[in-house]
Formats: sequence, C-alpha cells, structure tokens
Amino acid sequence: MYIILMAGGVGTRFWPMSRRANPKQLLNIVDSKSMLRLTYERIKHLTPANKILVITNHEQVGPIKKQLKYIPKENIIAEPYGRNTAPCIGLACAIIRARGDEDEVMVVLPADHLISDAKKFRDTIKIAVDFVKIQDCLLTIGIEPKYPEKGYGYIQMKDKISSKKDTEIFKVKTFAEKPNLETAALFLKSGDFLWNCGIFIWSVQRILKEFDEYLPELADDLLKIEMVYNTASFSAAVTDVYSRTKSISIDYGVMERAKDVYVIRADFEWNDVGSWEAVYNISPKDKQGNVVHSKENILLNSKDNYFHVQKKLIATVDIEGLVVVDMDDALLICKKDSSQKIKSIVEVLERKEQDSYL
Repeated sequence: MYIILMAGGVGTRFWPMSRRANPKQLLNIVDSKSMLRLTYERIKHLTPANKILVITNHEQVGPIKKQLKYIPKENIIAEPYGRNTAPCIGLACAIIRARGDEDEVMVVLPADHLISDAKKFRDTIKIAVDFVKIQDCLLTIGIEPKYPEKGYGYIQMKDKISSKKDTEIFKVKTFAEKPNLETAALFLKSGDFLWNCGIFIWSVQRILKEFDEYLPELADDLLKIEMVYNTASFSAAVTDVYSRTKSISIDYGVMERAKDVYVIRADFEWNDVGSWEAVYNISPKDKQGNVVHSKENILLNSKDNYFHVQKKLIATVDIEGLVVVDMDDALLICKKDSSQKIKSIVEVLERKEQDSYL
C-alpha cells in the first residue's frame, strides 16, 4: 500500500503565522507537533516509509525533509505550480507506476487535518483497503456530521453495500459543494449526508483508468512524466506538464463523474482546521472562554477570544469574539466568525506585490 500526503497548501487562512515557506501543515497550531508530523505519526505504521510519498512545493521541500527524516528524500516531490488535487494525485500515480507498483492500493489524504483517534482512523483505512482490493472501485471517507457546517463539502449516501466492525460502506449518490447554513441544516436532518474529508482509497490502476476516461489530456501527460522518472529529465518534464495543466480537483475532475464510487461512514473525530475559529473551537479555554497564547495577559471583561501574542503582555478591556495574532512583522485582528475571510488579506498583499509579508 502507498500513502500519499498532499502537503502543498499555503494556508492563507492562517496568515500572518502561515507563510509560503512555513504554511499551516508545518506549524504547531493545535499541538506541540506540526500538523504534518501528527499526520505522519498517524499513518507511519500502515506501510513502510519507502511507500509514503509527500507531494508539496519547492519552498516546503527543505522544511518537510527536516520534519520527516524517516521518509526517503526522493519520496518528497515538489510540484512547480499548485494545480489542485487531481494533478497532484496524478503525479503520485505516475511515480508509482514508474516504480512498477501499479497493482498497489493507494491512500490519499491531506497532511493538515486533525484526527484525534489514530487507532480508529487506521482501522478504517485497513477496512477501506480490503474493500477496494475486492471491489476495484473508488472509495472515499465521509465523517458523520455533528452539526450543520457550511465550510465543508458533503457526500450523499444511498444503498448500503457492506458493514464490518461498526463501519458501514455505501454507494455514493452525489457530492455537494459547501452549502449555506440553511442547506447544511437540511443535510444534517435528512441523515443521508456525510462531511467530505478529502481522503481517497483506490488501486493505482483504477484511478489511472478514470484519468483516461475523464481527464485524458492529464493522463497523456502523466505518461510523459513516468517515462523519465528517476532521470535527469524528470524535473523538467514535471514543470513542462504543469505549465499547461489546468487546475482541477479530484472531486470535480473524477469523483463526481465516475460510476463505481463508494463512501465509508466513519465515526472518528475529524477537523480540517480550516480557520483560526476552528483552532479556537478545538483548543482549551479559560473560564471566560478565551484561548490565550501569550507571555503575560490581563484580560478584563473579555470573553470568547483567541489570542496568540507570545512575546508581549496582552491587555484587553470589554472585547468579545476576536482573533488576535501578533507576529514580528504583522498583526491580525478580526472577528472570530470572519476568520475564513483572512485569505482576502493575502490576496491584497499579492496584488500589491508585498512579498515580504507572504
């Protein structure tokens, strides 16, 4: 079994702590270890280190090699440009097939999600791998929703196919994009929908067949990459392919169009930690509901805030529901429920070419 860690994101919603060279997955946001390290430790016992591939970008290769010293350096692969998840997965497939391992199952997952019950997660993955070996299908994992969440995509289930060790597998009826709050509430009430956590399981051969069917141009280009793998021409070939490859997600490019798509209904705790508000929600709080990372603090009549001000005394009076993140060169202050909009600040900085803040 191969495991693919997608670790190329830049974490714009976690600015100003997250930067291009030090993004969300490399930060110790929710633990003393980085999100990437937590993900690696969760999966390292599932397969040998030489079958773990990390797909990232050039700026992050060095830091990732330092954090994941047990993974062979050649297994940490840089994309020249971000092109979403379909090309990322395709690149991993080309490498695996070039190694002669196209008969293997591959598990694809983001490197920056939080899963608290590692054993239950691994048990679910093992059931998923066994299922795709028998069924030769595309399989994803859906999380039982706990509340109406408008920040996640959803998967609608239909016929139950299998039930094993309290883990049920269903045929997928449809995928739904991030809904508004009212629609999310309807999804939750129906009982037919799961959160889409972006974890995929399939054989390398099967997903390559789907690329042939639904993304034929990408499939042709993957062959060009495969032919020069482990040669001096590999990097140039990847750059050439990516320069003309369209940005497209595996959900839109394949999963929403393919026929044999199934979903496991998982019940482990999962969070994509997609904003400062999400970090606040999962963090320990004081009696006033504040999350505080600071050298010293005086918080008067202040509640339900997130503070990351490590080098200074922070003093507040009569504030509620804020995020405050203080770095050496930038200070962020926003309403907690507006933290998804922080990426707009990054977009402004990019337009102004203020790269020192990125």
